[in-house]
Amino acid sequence: SSSSSSSIWLLSCRKLKFFTRIRRFLQSKAARKQYGSSASDHSNKLRIVNNTDEEEDLVVEKTESELDGSMALQKSVKRLHFGSWEEKEIAAKAIEKLAKEDVKVRKLMAELGVIHMLVSMVDTEVVGRRLAAIKALIELADGTFTNKELMLEAGILSKLPKDIDAIDDQTRHEFAELLLSLSSISNTPFPLAKTEVLQFLIAILESATSIETKETCLGVACNLSAVLENARPLVSNGTVHTLLKLSSFKELSEKALAALGHLVLTLMGKKAMEDSSMVPESLIEILTWENKPKCQELSAYILMILAHQSSTQRDKMSKAGIVPVLLEVSLLGSPLAQKRAMKLLQWFKDERQAKMGPHSGPQTARIAIGSPLHPREAQEGKKMMKNLVKQSLHKNMEMITRRANAAGDSSNLKSLVLSTSSKSLPY
Repeated sequence: SSSSSSSIWLLSCRKLKFFTRIRRFLQSKAARKQYGSSASDHSNKLRIVNNTDEEEDLVVEKTESELDGSMALQKSVKRLHFGSWEEKEIAAKAIEKLAKEDVKVRKLMAELGVIHMLVSMVDTEVVGRRLAAIKALIELADGTFTNKELMLEAGILSKLPKDIDAIDDQTRHEFAELLLSLSSISNTPFPLAKTEVLQFLIAILESATSIETKETCLGVACNLSAVLENARPLVSNGTVHTLLKLSSFKELSEKALAALGHLVLTLMGKKAMEDSSMVPESLIEILTWENKPKCQELSAYILMILAHQSSTQRDKMSKAGIVPVLLEVSLLGSPLAQKRAMKLLQWFKDERQAKMGPHSGPQTARIAIGSPLHPREAQEGKKMMKNLVKQSLHKNMEMITRRANAAGDSSNLKSLVLSTSSKSLPY
């Protein structure tokens, strides 16, 4: 048997180590008699012998630990294939621990057929047993493309629960972690954006699940949306609406906006966002999050795609009050957010000039809305921002004046404001 052969092998190792020590001791004794070595040479040789013995001890201990790991692996695989359900659960927990050690161990386990057995255990109604199988699969999927394909081939996607209310929070989270690992492979013949997967994701995202689990599911949606072929099933299953709702939560906004940024590049994704009642108001609100620069950048990117060559969308944005928000972002946002805000502001400026038509005074050259701008774009953008700031200050002054009129004498206030502003401002 394997146990008897391993014990014989260990006994042989110990005998070999013993006789090696005896042989080296005799050799050192004979060398001292022949050459009359000094006490210092003798101590040096003994030190060398002792160091060699310590190295041998380490090698034997390492070999014994490797043998113990090999025996544990064989025992766990045997229990998983031929044991009772209780033994299978114990084996799944042992495989989870062993799979954390090395990628070679994970590949070896796949060759021993543990993946198909673990996938079959996911169907069980026993919570602990199913949880042990999912955790083992998560570890086996780490860093191995082959193992992930074997799980998909074994039908792991069809094992997803139809009713998430029937499973506990921890099982939901572990399922989400496994899907996140599987969705990271894009070049696979297996369709990952299947109906059961999307229904499972949306059900979790719309339920009262923990933030961590929702964030993991958003990572899955982001991975799936990065593949062009997945856009149609994602949109048709209502993912866009769910992502737009979650983008309003600061804890989840970044990943939700990243997925929306992938989908807005497709015709059906862009159409779904244009038809949503949350657009553009929710995206404009995100632009005001000064402590979330990444969210501002992603929101500005989506608004750019929606506004490009679409006067209808630009009109909706203008009515929703996007211009002052863009002005603030162009002054206080991150470099990328500033660049995108200035681009949008230029489009609104050009459209306003186009609506005004010919008028008296100097005429400025117009460009096609959404087309590439001239190198003087930055300078013109700065001038435009200065004009907008002056207009804003003027409107604020008028508002203060109107409020003062309601209280009483406004002429004194006007003269006071004009005199103090002209003295305090350098220009």
